[in-house]
Amino acid sequence: MGIYLVSVGAREWFDADEEEGRGAVSTGLNEELRRRGLPPYESVPEAAELVRGSGTRFEEKLVPSIYGFVQLAHAHLAPSEPETLLDWSVLVPVPLDEEIELPVESSYSDTTVIAGAPKVLDLTRRLAEAVRLPLDAIPEACDNLDLTTWFLEGDAERVAAARPGPWGEDLDAAFYVALYLRAAQHSLRRGCPIVYT
Repeated sequence: MGIYLVSVGAREWFDADEEEGRGAVSTGLNEELRRRGLPPYESVPEAAELVRGSGTRFEEKLVPSIYGFVQLAHAHLAPSEPETLLDWSVLVPVPLDEEIELPVESSYSDTTVIAGAPKVLDLTRRLAEAVRLPLDAIPEACDNLDLTTWFLEGDAERVAAARPGPWGEDLDAAFYVALYLRAAQHSLRRGCPIVYT
């Protein structure tokens, strides 16, 4: 068990079934986008078969403590920006100036907060630069807990010893910087939503 961050395919995204689908979120998002004069988000790809290392699916487990990441975000971002990074429950590949909150129950809240992947990507890139995260050494394909495994099973510690920097002083915080960065990149590359489950 635990909390996972996963990509969602079209069937689940548009499914109106209250137990399995996210149709209420999809419909609510499109209503809000239309109200703001933006086009609806309808070009969601079908979920791909899991092919390890292909980068067509996203699945990571939130295991480390998030406390250091929260502190990092408050230390390096403008006062209103950590909220954008920390409070969403759905990430979509749509440019949003501010989050959209829907009165739809999410996995861990009575509401669903939707953030735009371009904004989250910008914020996490800034944090990655602040801690000098070695992005070339960190897994890009996060389809089968690749990032979680990299950070929890010793690879991160080995790279931190060889390439020291602020990122290696708090590997839990670095994990979340990498996690949200890779999630936003995946959402934009594949055009799919990312959700907590």
